Amino acid sequence: MYFDRSQLMALASILTTGTFEKAAQHLGVTQSAISQRLKALEEKLGCLLVIRGHPCTATAQGERLLRHANEVALLEKQTKEEIGFTSETSDFASLQIAVNADSLATWFIGALAQVDGFLFDLKIDDQEHSANWLRRGEVQAAVSSESAPIQGCDCFPLGALRYQATASPEFMEKWFAKGVTLEALKRAPSLTYNNKDTLQTEWLKLVFGEVFIPNCHWLASSHGFIDATVNHIGWGMNPQVLAQPLIDQGKLVELIPNTAYETQLYWHISRSTAHTIKPLTKAVRTTAKNALTG
Repeated sequence: MYFDRSQLMALASILTTGTFEKAAQHLGVTQSAISQRLKALEEKLGCLLVIRGHPCTATAQGERLLRHANEVALLEKQTKEEIGFTSETSDFASLQIAVNADSLATWFIGALAQVDGFLFDLKIDDQEHSANWLRRGEVQAAVSSESAPIQGCDCFPLGALRYQATASPEFMEKWFAKGVTLEALKRAPSLTYNNKDTLQTEWLKLVFGEVFIPNCHWLASSHGFIDATVNHIGWGMNPQVLAQPLIDQGKLVELIPNTAYETQLYWHISRSTAHTIKPLTKAVRTTAKNALTG
């Protein structure tokens, strides 16, 4: 079956911008034209692709077709580059990437900044779960702690993101005046990114050989996480690159010195678009080599 490119672009723009109006503005056509193109595509396929709402969302069929549209755009970009085609207009391709929040807050932006020609669509998820986005075909690349290659994908080791269990001096005085013991840790409030975040429990297991769920504040922001630590709200596992300058300034201290916890990271990419995003893969691996340990 042949897919009309203008219809695919209309679908992609609706789901990317969230509304028919913004999709029309993005493509430089009327809102009526967007509606007609989507209607024609849905009638051709005999199924609903977009759930109208605020914002518009994709049906299961719409998600699958959106992935196809994005892959086609990437392959078109690759082909144009290979034949030396140049255009006076911007020739961007949308690239979906799953990445963990701490990588985004510390080193990953530096890699993105080295590459032109893409519009990045980042899916933020825990490093233990980010590879599932690639497994489901919803992204073309992922930063993950999963070391095993995914079917149809290549996998490159990046190094380890090092974390330190930290708290403010005031917090230490209030909750750990008699030392950082298991009993004190079971009482003291900690910080947890979301229900997928296991860093605190993994550190407790590493240092004390015991697993328990501490009292916790839920705070889904890497920078908010460290701000909350500085402001005595709880103790938490913060990336060393963010925590160490604050330790040097006396605003944070390690709960137990020399007990850093490391998370190994890997770059997974779909082989179908590996050549197209080769410059990004190079940038990611180079940046990670300079920013991560190991």
